[in-house]
Amino acid sequence: MLRILTDQDVDHDIIRGLIRRIPQLDAVTAFDIGMSQATDPQLLIRAEQEGRILITHDRKSMPTHAADLMKAGKNIAGLFVVPRSLPLHQVIDDLELMVTCSEADEWVNVILYLPL
Repeated sequence: MLRILTDQDVDHDIIRGLIRRIPQLDAVTAFDIGMSQATDPQLLIRAEQEGRILITHDRKSMPTHAADLMKAGKNIAGLFVVPRSLPLHQVIDDLELMVTCSEADEWVNVILYLPL
């Protein structure tokens, strides 16, 4: 099962919905780990260090920072970009599928845009 870190801008209803479906989910927020003011690269690096997929709504800068890190020869644990316009139930369905049906090594250096 995947471990996740959510960016400071992620809708908390997403995490609450995931935890209701997957009570044993290992999920933390940027706020939980004292990184609510962190830059995108800092969050990506922390997520990689902890083996956590980073989930964000930030379609503009976060993927660019992830790509820059990879170009510099660094790994990212994986980045899931969730559009704010996607219905909550669909976000939770898609994330539940990925969290429960894949392994962390499948997402190394992958940027995935929802919906599936």
